Amino acid sequence: MIVRRCCCLMLLCWLVCGCSKPKSTDELLKDLQAAEEGDRIKAARTLPERKADAARIVPALSAALKDKESDVRRSAALGLGNLGELARDAIPSLVEAQKDSDARVRKAVEIALSRIDPQRFPAGSQ
Repeated sequence: MIVRRCCCLMLLCWLVCGCSKPKSTDELLKDLQAAEEGDRIKAARTLPERKADAARIVPALSAALKDKESDVRRSAALGLGNLGELARDAIPSLVEAQKDSDARVRKAVEIALSRIDPQRFPAGSQ
């Protein structure tokens, strides 16, 4: 009886916590435009892991730099920085985002630019 209960509890935990399928790049790109701020933040933080899809991700994260929520803008900037040189096309958007009203976003933009083009934007130069 105890073994059965333990097995049932372990199965329930596995179903609740461990069996979710990772979202596709397309799903994450849709989430980046979702109504829920949390979904947009998660997407901005997860998308840079998909470096093979950088050609689609960079424009989406660049657009997210203009999101109404500062945490989304900050996550988008850091995400672009995590893509490194693959995010070169985002430099104009990031340069514009250096004027953001939120200091944390501006710092994230500074970090991103230094990771994308360290010659042009050395760390700590802004």
